[in-house]
Amino acid sequence: MAYEINQTLPRSFGRLKSGERSTISILASYLRGALASLLPRYGLLLAFLALWQVSSTEGWVNPAVFPPLNTILSALWTNLANGALLDDIAISLQRSGTAFAFAVVIGIPLGLFMGQVRAVEHALDPILQLFRQTSALALYPVFILLLGLGETSKIFVIFWATLFPVLLATIGGVKEVDQKLIEMARTYGAGSLTIFRRVILPASVPAIFVGLRLSATTALLLLIAAEMIGANKGIGFQVMNAQYNFQIPLMFGAILLLAFLGLAANALLVLLQRRLCRWSQPNA
Repeated sequence: MAYEINQTLPRSFGRLKSGERSTISILASYLRGALASLLPRYGLLLAFLALWQVSSTEGWVNPAVFPPLNTILSALWTNLANGALLDDIAISLQRSGTAFAFAVVIGIPLGLFMGQVRAVEHALDPILQLFRQTSALALYPVFILLLGLGETSKIFVIFWATLFPVLLATIGGVKEVDQKLIEMARTYGAGSLTIFRRVILPASVPAIFVGLRLSATTALLLLIAAEMIGANKGIGFQVMNAQYNFQIPLMFGAILLLAFLGLAANALLVLLQRRLCRWSQPNA
């Protein structure tokens, strides 16, 4: 009996060690696969961040101008934890969100209408192209003169810049709908409203989402400029205020926060597009 126990225990330990080796092998394989998929996409970004950290800590660049990343993240976390940046985030999201919502509500219906009625598009296209090529920042002083140095002018300049990407993308999406699909629907007796709901609108959705993603990015870009003039709240104001007071880590932290907000908005729109357009998978 003792001999059998002595023979069984080594086999049991062997099976345990074999199971551990199998688990380690699976984990190693998973890590190799994760690295193989992440490095081609994020390797250059990680290298840039590592270079920033090393060059600042080693004194290759002036750390007063380019602080180490850990100092920037520490300043950002401190101001988030004590609530100093929370009000700024809220007011910035309110400004950009309001302008973006107005751009969507006006741009998409107008784009769908102009894309279908060619006479209206030909009549409005020259003035749209003129306004589109005019920088919203160049018009900001005009908006301030007309609307005052308050919330209205800030929201309007963001709206002005975000309107054109979604409007033009919607027009382009409608014009690129395959005419054979429309003719086929008419052959089967579909009316104009049915063709619009079942053919034109679904086929235009991918292009519309491209415009939405461009508009969301533009809204955050214009937000900074709008909040740098005549504002006392907002992330853009914090960027300028930190620069004036030489709080460079906080300045970079606010810039990093804006980048995170932009990435979050883009990821949300990509997720929504994937749910609505399962036949068209966008690249984030």
